[in-house]
Amino acid sequence: MKVNELIDHTLLKANAREEQIKKLCEEAKNHQFKSVCVNPYWVSKCKELLQDSGVLVCTVIGFPLGASTKEAKVFEAEDAIKNGADELDMVINIGALKDGKNDYVKAEIKALSEVAHKADKLLKVIIETCLLTDDEKAKVSTLAQEAGADFVKTSTGFSTGGATVEDVALMRKTVGQTMGVKASGGVKSTETAQQMVEAGATRLGTSSGIEIISGEAVTGGGY
Repeated sequence: MKVNELIDHTLLKANAREEQIKKLCEEAKNHQFKSVCVNPYWVSKCKELLQDSGVLVCTVIGFPLGASTKEAKVFEAEDAIKNGADELDMVINIGALKDGKNDYVKAEIKALSEVAHKADKLLKVIIETCLLTDDEKAKVSTLAQEAGADFVKTSTGFSTGGATVEDVALMRKTVGQTMGVKASGGVKSTETAQQMVEAGATRLGTSSGIEIISGEAVTGGGY
């Protein structure tokens, strides 16, 4: 698979303006990235701009902290799908996970998974690896798998760290070949992208997609 087909071309900054969103979509069309990843406000605009392009619209739910209620995340997901989202990247309740409330975390992911799959959409689960121990990373990856999510994702890019090769490898080892793994946060070069794919990533969340594809093609990967 070519590297462009792995990239979620991302713009999640709070001060993003319409002209920047238009540019993001134009770049995604020109380079045939997998998707654009934007905040929910921009979903309908991106759907309009990307019509018939083959580029998907991805948005974020409970972003970036994950600390809104399950019910709020469900509403946000339903609204995003209504506005045209093809993929949902939800942030888990990190505090609940660290408190050992695994049933709550799993129920939350399951609720979002059901919303997504009812509409034939895809759910990725952002676990924010920089805030978790290795045991917690493995535990929540397993919970996401049991709850029916399609991907586990390393990071929001808005916390204390982003994707690492070690975390991607741990997540891939935990979920096996049945789920996608998305590396996001700090994936800014062809070399880093290659390393993430070799570790098991099947999607790359980055605002540096053009820089990445200007280097050598990323090889390997797959579930």
